[in-house]
Amino acid sequence: MSYAGPDFEPPQPRRPRRRPLTVALAALVPGALLGWLVFEAVGGTGGSGGSGGETGAAVGTATAQSSTPATSPTDDGKQPRTSEKPTPSPSAPAASGPLKGKVIVIDPGHNPGNFQHTAEINRKVDIGTNRKECDTTGTSTNSGYTEAKFTLDVAHRMRALLEKQGATVKLTQDNDRPYGPCVDERARIGNAAHADAVVSVHADGSGAGNRGFHVILPGSVHAGAADTRPIVAPSRDLGERIAGNFVRVTGSAPSNYVGDGTGLDTRTDLGGLNLSTVPKVFIECGNMRDSKDAALLTSGAWRQKAAQGISEGIVSFLRG
Repeated sequence: MSYAGPDFEPPQPRRPRRRPLTVALAALVPGALLGWLVFEAVGGTGGSGGSGGETGAAVGTATAQSSTPATSPTDDGKQPRTSEKPTPSPSAPAASGPLKGKVIVIDPGHNPGNFQHTAEINRKVDIGTNRKECDTTGTSTNSGYTEAKFTLDVAHRMRALLEKQGATVKLTQDNDRPYGPCVDERARIGNAAHADAVVSVHADGSGAGNRGFHVILPGSVHAGAADTRPIVAPSRDLGERIAGNFVRVTGSAPSNYVGDGTGLDTRTDLGGLNLSTVPKVFIECGNMRDSKDAALLTSGAWRQKAAQGISEGIVSFLRG
């Protein structure tokens, strides 16, 4: 997630932990370690991820503009209110398949139009434990490829894969609104859909040399409007399965700067997780500010692998 995501305030810098990667991978997913090692042995190009997330770069830090034009405001000139009923992007009619009857919500971190609506996305919203900005612009590669463009592309690829399995798939946004939705509304969309699983897709904006993906899990929060206690365990299961399949399919290693080499990070400061009442995780697919990770994130072939890895993790969770 960029800085994931959508409701992200950049996490405080962390000192990279130099723990042996192979041990961490073995602890993460037994089968994934072997796949990753074989992939490396034959010269694979797997990358790593960052620490983003509602994780999104603060407004003004990502200077690149998305190449996808933002939609226009409503006819009366007013911007959508987060108090309005959530309107997720519609899904195509579900096909028959092993996931028939399952509802999956994909949350593409950040909206391409956020760059043109800084005042709106800087507005504070209630995330249960405190108040945070509605959203952020997200980050970008040094060459200007934006996180918002990346997340939509991966979300579209995931939707196609999951619908083939028979699932009903909804997106929180599909570049079909001027900005947002805000992080609180993103959570409400998954809740209102009674989703069996929600995944917020991001890419990080950490320092060069920081590589690898990581999955962000909800910590136990019980304050204000937030109560994650019922979803902590299933969300961890979802996150672990996504991490393992992401390693296996993409060949990417877990983050070398977040999660102590496990590829998993638990947080309690993200509204998109705090306000969720259904299993939900964030995934930072890589670090856009590292040249090696950026080469992967800007590759359509690699993004297809990323979408497949995340999707197979979701399928494993829903069927397991």
